[in-house]
Amino acid sequence: MSQIEAKPVFQPNKEFSKTARIKNMCEYKALQDAATEDYEGFWGGYAKEKLDWIEPFTNTLDESNFPFVKWFGGGKLNVSAQCIDRHLEFRKNKAAIIFEGDRGDKQVITYLDLYYKVNKFANLLKEDFGVKKGDRVVIYMPMIPEAAYAMLACARIGAIHSIVFGGFSSEALKDRIEDAEAKVVITADGAYRKDKPYMLKPVVDAAIDANSPVKKVLVIERNNEDVTWVAGRDYSYNELIKSKSGKCEPEVMDAEDPLFLLYTSGSTGKPKGVQHNSAGYILWAQMTMEWVFDVKENDTYWCTADVGWITGHTYIVYGPLAMGATTVMFEGVITHPDAGRPWKMVEEHKINQFYTAPTAIRVLHKMGEHEPLKYDLSSLKVLGTVGEPIDPPAWKWYYEAIGGSKCAIVDTYWQTETGGHIVSPIPGATPIKPACATFPLPGIMAEILDENGEKSPVGEKGLMCVTRPWPSMIRGVWGDEKRFVKSYFGDVKKDGKPVYFTGDGAVYDADGYITITGRTDDVINVSGHRMGTAEVEAAIKKHPNVAEVAVVGKPHEIKGEGIFAYVVLKSDSGVADEVEEVKAINKVIQKEIGNIALCDDMVFTSGLPKTRSGKIMRRILRSIAKGEEITQDISTLEDPSIVEKIVNMLRK
Repeated sequence: MSQIEAKPVFQPNKEFSKTARIKNMCEYKALQDAATEDYEGFWGGYAKEKLDWIEPFTNTLDESNFPFVKWFGGGKLNVSAQCIDRHLEFRKNKAAIIFEGDRGDKQVITYLDLYYKVNKFANLLKEDFGVKKGDRVVIYMPMIPEAAYAMLACARIGAIHSIVFGGFSSEALKDRIEDAEAKVVITADGAYRKDKPYMLKPVVDAAIDANSPVKKVLVIERNNEDVTWVAGRDYSYNELIKSKSGKCEPEVMDAEDPLFLLYTSGSTGKPKGVQHNSAGYILWAQMTMEWVFDVKENDTYWCTADVGWITGHTYIVYGPLAMGATTVMFEGVITHPDAGRPWKMVEEHKINQFYTAPTAIRVLHKMGEHEPLKYDLSSLKVLGTVGEPIDPPAWKWYYEAIGGSKCAIVDTYWQTETGGHIVSPIPGATPIKPACATFPLPGIMAEILDENGEKSPVGEKGLMCVTRPWPSMIRGVWGDEKRFVKSYFGDVKKDGKPVYFTGDGAVYDADGYITITGRTDDVINVSGHRMGTAEVEAAIKKHPNVAEVAVVGKPHEIKGEGIFAYVVLKSDSGVADEVEEVKAINKVIQKEIGNIALCDDMVFTSGLPKTRSGKIMRRILRSIAKGEEITQDISTLEDPSIVEKIVNMLRK
C-alpha cells in the first residue's frame, strides 16, 4: 500500500482546464452524482443531446432480462448517418480523415468526400454482392481509408461487420468467418510495411474452401502485386466502384440492432464474437472522445491503433467521426524509417491529441530517446495510452519528452467488451498519478469488489467490476448466450445480483485512485492485445510431436507481457535440437494464429505440475517463468518433483 500512496501527483494544466469540457473535479463529481441520483435520466439526456434520431426512443433502459439489457427502446437511427450525414451542413469541407501511407503518400478526405465514398461502397455491397440488413461481412484490411469506408458502408445498409486484424493467419481468419457465417469478405491485395509490399489476398484465399459460407470476395487493389483471382468469387473494388451512385439512403436501424462483431481471445480455445449494438455504442464513443480527449472543432486527433482491434473501431473511426472531428489514419510502422516518424507527423499535421500503446512508447523511447527534440511538438494538448497499464519510466518519458511536462496523460482503461473507456483521467480535471487509471468516468458505476461482492479495502487487490449496465456494454457473444453469461456475469455478485466482471484485478489507494493490476484469468496481454492461453495451447498441440503444453505470461521489457510455453514432447528421447524445435512450434503458431502469438520463451520438460485430478497448476508455472520463489503448497501435486526439475532446467 505504501508504494501506491508514494506516487507523485500531477495537477491539470491550468490554461488547458479553462476551456476543457470538464474543468475540475467538482464538475466531474457533479456529473457522477447526477448519474447516481437519476441513472436513466443521465443517459437518456445525453442520448437526446448527442444522437440524431430518426424516431425518438420511448424507454431508456430495460433490465427485465438481465444481463441481456436493452437501451433506448423504440429509438431508430443509423450509425453511418451519425458519423457523416449530420455533419454535411456545417462541416462538409472539413477534413474527416487524414491518411498517411507507409511511404509518405497522403490523402485528405473531407466529410463530403466521405459521404460519397461510403455511399458508393454501400451501393456496391447491395447491388453487386446482395448484402442486406443483418448479413455478416468480414473485413480483412490494412490501415487504408477503404477500411473505414467498408465499416461505414456496412453500417449504412445494416450489415454487421466483423474486422479481422490483418496480422492474423488464414486459420484464424477461417475460424472467424465460419463462426460469423459471413457471406462476403472485403480485403486488399496487400499494403506496404517498412517501404515494402506485403500480401493479404493469399491469406484470404487459404481461408476460403468449398465449404466456406463466403461466396464473394471484394479486393481493393492497394499495392498492385500479382494475386490469384477466382472467377465468379473475386471482384475488383477499383473497377466496380466506378459505376456506383454517390447516394444511398441509410437503413433505419433499431437502437439495439447489432453494429459489429469483434472476436477476442478468452480463457477457452475458441475466440468470442463480441457483439456491439448501434445506439449505445455510438453514444459512448462520441462522449468519451469529448470527455477523455477533449477534442475541439479545429483539433487534429491521431490514434495509432489498427482498425482490427476495438481501439481502431472506437477511437479511429466511430468516435472521432461521430463528433465531427478530424482523425488521422496511418498505414505504416511508427518506427520506420526511424523513431522520429510519429513526431514528424505530429509536427506536419499539427496533431493535438496523440493516443498510442505503452508498448509503442517503450519502443520509441528505446530506439529514439532524443528524437522528439528534433521536432515541434507544441501542438500537442492531450496524450493517451491504451491496451495495458503504462509503467512509470515510460510514463515519465512520455510526459516530459513528448508532452513537454504540460500535456495530461490519459491512461485509459477499457476492453473490447466495454466499447469505450470506463476508467480514465479527464485531462482538464483529474490530478494524475503516473501508471494509474484514476477514476470511473461519469455514468460508469465501476468498483473494485472482493469475491463476496463487498468493496475492496484500500491497498488490497480485488476484482474490477461494473455494477450497473451502461449503453456501450457488450450485448452478447455471437451465437452463444450461455458463454456470454458465464464469461462476464458468472463470477461476482453484489447484493445478490450478478455484476459485470472485467477479468482484471485492481487496487484502490488511500485517495480512491484505481490502479489496474492485470488479468486474473488465463489471458495474456501481449503489446496491449489479449491472447487466450487456451488458443495458443491449442495451436501448439497441432505440432505432431507435442504431447502436452501449458502457456503463461511473463513480464516483457517492450511488450508488457510475453508468451512462455512449457512443452512436453511425445518422443522419449528429448530434443535433438532445441532451437529447431522452437522454430518448428512457432511456425505452427504462425500458421494457426499469426505472428502476434509467437512464443518469446519455450522450455521442454518431461511433465507439468498437475493436481491429482489432472488440473495444470498455472500459478506455479507463472511464478517459475517470472523467476519468483515458489510459495504455493506443492505437496498436493501428482508429482511434486516436477517443479524442481523445471526450475533446475531454467537455471542451466
